Amino acid sequence: MGKALCIATLLLYFLTAAHARIPGVFSGGTWQTAHATFYGGSDASGTMGGACGYGNLYSQGYGVNTAALSTALFNNGLSCGSCFEIKCDNDRQWCNPGSPSILVTATNFCPPNFAQASDDGGWCNPPRPHFDLAMPMFLKIAEYRAGIVPVAYRRVPCRKQGGIRFTINGFRYFNLVLITNVAGAGDIVRVSIKGTHTNWMPMSRNWGQNWQSNAVLVGQSLSFRVTGSDRRTSTSWNISPANWQFGQTFTGKNFRV
Repeated sequence: MGKALCIATLLLYFLTAAHARIPGVFSGGTWQTAHATFYGGSDASGTMGGACGYGNLYSQGYGVNTAALSTALFNNGLSCGSCFEIKCDNDRQWCNPGSPSILVTATNFCPPNFAQASDDGGWCNPPRPHFDLAMPMFLKIAEYRAGIVPVAYRRVPCRKQGGIRFTINGFRYFNLVLITNVAGAGDIVRVSIKGTHTNWMPMSRNWGQNWQSNAVLVGQSLSFRVTGSDRRTSTSWNISPANWQFGQTFTGKNFRV
């Protein structure tokens, strides 16, 4: 009886530890099929802004390596920041030779068009998985005249330069924090904020990757805790000085890749 109790206690300990801290790095997913189109013009200027809230994709570090996701993939904005490897698949007429692959970050939403059939213009209608790629990325995998091509895709770890960036907007009673440049899984499911004189407080997702808190945190150094869809967590301690101002961006600790 005593031996069984000891084993049960050890199992409970390890299960609790595994839940609290998940070792390793995000490993991505399996290959699946979808279709891809393009938008935004030859310089991808038309991809700026978007439903994830990233604004200027050049200054935020995403460049032209971006995609808008259909409803089936967008997950009401929770997929913002996730990364995909995509290659043209089984179309000898339009796929580029060798079927090269591209790496893109989800930065926008491709809305459905219910006025058109899903296989005739309504490419982003649910339940279709679909990528509307920045035009320069589409041209890396297929010819311009194709318009739309079948693709194979898979989730991959996001590889970013530097740390997670936190841009603080709002006013005294409303903190709206845009979170960008997230490595690893790339997408975020939970965020907490802590002031010098507060405990950890959960933030709620406002839209895209903008997270909000109604706590008064002016005059306090700020810490952030970010959890990705793979349940791994990164904590950035005291990354802002106590005299931070709205509109400023601060860099924290990123996920390992």
